[in-house]
Amino acid sequence: MNKEARLKATINQKLTETGERERLKELLRAKLTECGWKDQMKAQCKEVIKEKGLEHVTVEDLVVEITPKGRALVPDSVKKELLQRIRAFLTQHAS
Repeated sequence: MNKEARLKATINQKLTETGERERLKELLRAKLTECGWKDQMKAQCKEVIKEKGLEHVTVEDLVVEITPKGRALVPDSVKKELLQRIRAFLTQHAS
């Protein structure tokens, strides 16, 4: 495993052990719902199903098709807030 992968694994482990990962996930869910992202994604799913037909779409198809759109639709303010919180966490737990 390279140095970057080990660092990511260590950070992820620390986030999980402290419960911060769950708190960040809850914050993200709330922010995405608040800004209408969740409704946009629901509409995207409905559109794909309407185009292809319910019997011709699997969950995997939906995930593959809407994931890039979903990532692009996350507001920069939400990304920045999460990044700030992760940086603060890392600063606080640096060892």
